[in-house]
Amino acid sequence: MIHDLLWIPLAIWFAFWLRFNLDVIPFEYIKSLQLLIVIALPVHAVAFWFLGLYRGVWRFASLPDLVRIFKAVLLAALVSFVVMFIWQRLESLPRSVLVLYPAILAFGLAAPRLLYRWIKDRHLNFRSYGRKRALIVGAEQAGELLVRDLLKSGPYEPIGFLDDGDRRQGQEIHGVRVIGTLEDLGLAIGQRDIEVVLLALPSASHQLIKSVVEQCQAQGVTCRILPSVADLADGKVEVSRLRQVQIEDLLGRKSVELDHSGIHQLLTGRSVLVTGAGGSIGSELCRQVVRLQPAQLILLDHGEFNLYSIEQEIRSLLASETRLYALLGDIRDVSRMSWVFEEFKPDVVFNAAAYKHVPLVEENPAEGVKTNVFGTCSIADLAVQFGVEKFVQVSTDKAVNPTNVMGATKRTAEIYCQNLNLRADHTAFITTRFGNVLASAGSVVPLFRKQIEAGGPVTVTHPDITRYFMTIPEAASLILQAGSMGEGGEIFVLDMGEPVKIVDLAEQMIRLTGLEPGRDIEISFTGLRPGEKLYEELFHESEHLSATTHPKIMLSGSRVVAWDEMKVVMDELRSACGKRDVQLIYDGLQQLVPEADFTAADGDGRAE
Repeated sequence: MIHDLLWIPLAIWFAFWLRFNLDVIPFEYIKSLQLLIVIALPVHAVAFWFLGLYRGVWRFASLPDLVRIFKAVLLAALVSFVVMFIWQRLESLPRSVLVLYPAILAFGLAAPRLLYRWIKDRHLNFRSYGRKRALIVGAEQAGELLVRDLLKSGPYEPIGFLDDGDRRQGQEIHGVRVIGTLEDLGLAIGQRDIEVVLLALPSASHQLIKSVVEQCQAQGVTCRILPSVADLADGKVEVSRLRQVQIEDLLGRKSVELDHSGIHQLLTGRSVLVTGAGGSIGSELCRQVVRLQPAQLILLDHGEFNLYSIEQEIRSLLASETRLYALLGDIRDVSRMSWVFEEFKPDVVFNAAAYKHVPLVEENPAEGVKTNVFGTCSIADLAVQFGVEKFVQVSTDKAVNPTNVMGATKRTAEIYCQNLNLRADHTAFITTRFGNVLASAGSVVPLFRKQIEAGGPVTVTHPDITRYFMTIPEAASLILQAGSMGEGGEIFVLDMGEPVKIVDLAEQMIRLTGLEPGRDIEISFTGLRPGEKLYEELFHESEHLSATTHPKIMLSGSRVVAWDEMKVVMDELRSACGKRDVQLIYDGLQQLVPEADFTAADGDGRAE
């Protein structure tokens, strides 16, 4: 306030001095000058205070502060001139002073504030010592917000921008110049001694991210990235939100275009049941379904912590029109499932409940069969009994030519649902089949992360083993799309792209942490586990794939079986599970899935 009040007489004196061409102010105008100072001081002091000039902090002076300054100066100057007019009718007050004095005063109040902020932002007090020299990729809004935050504080000193936009070349953003395009990345890193590259493109494609990361790795510099557009829903772009590039950023694909009208028609205003709601796929299905505002969403899971976690998350997304129910229960419990169907009368069921961990199910075959086969059959039968409109079975690529119990049980569930569809008058059974999902509970990705954090070794079963990968949101979106497209009896195969060698995946994850495979972290090969295949298949050779209206979803041919014979074999399989006779379990699965080959499994059933 003292600073601002001192500027009032200075501004008035400068205005008179400029009026007389930087010469001595004539004696007859001295009285007017003095009177204006006497009047203006209290008037401006009151205006400055009541218009909030001192609510702002100089360190963060911005446009709202400048607006308040101009308002206060103009209002106070106008009042001062009115008082002068009443006092002596402005007879000895030069007209040019009416303009010069407010302009000089506004400049005198605003300039020091902006200069102070600029000094602090540019760290001219040598606080940039020890900060890493950063190159920012992307000079649009996210880049501008990021560099603004970097200039205030943070561990990085912005050296320049790279942007492919022609109009940006040579421009400066907050004093940081755009020094080239993405093609100049390697050259810019070397010439400007860059220590870290910051990718400020929330909508960047996975191919672009991969290209930037590979160039950074070749130059031996770190790369950090802003979250995606979806993760930046609040619009805040801050240094604290920069994160390490993750394998999901490199393996992901282009966003999936969905037929939203069909999915809305399937789910909006309907009663939707999701089994296995606490699992990786089940929980993501719940997140996407709740955004479509069903009349009620029933979350079913036998694990209380997972169910509690997803219930709390979904409640934060819940629309007022949707009722949410979190139910503990096991799909093998027929009486509990009967109560659920009778009480909530679901229109659509997504069955994501299953045991999916290949080695564990191989060691516990009876439990795998009871859940994946008989649990699925129970709720499928209930869906028919209670008139469910659509039943979407979530399957796996391991159901194709299975070499393990898990794959065989999922293939059995596929066959049962397809053939039950032929006998259901009002319920359409639809199966979706896809490969591994990144970062799911049983995926190698979280396992590799833990092993890398522990210093290694990273364990891979075989140097040639490959797997298909898809992100969890993409898989859930395509499941919803297939559910809306299906009319009953279909097996929809999701386009998984190209298979990925697991050893390459491990090496990429190690390099993303700034370490080198073989030198810093060892990769050891442990041998194929019981029931594990070198590569997965998405369809059987006898299944003829055909295109659908969606480019990411293919239709597989179905297989009709003798229903009565299948029921007899399943009764024998149920009896074998009750006896925990491992050989009979394998025999029963072999009859139901003739293409299964269990020679890779040890079949000792120790846990049984």
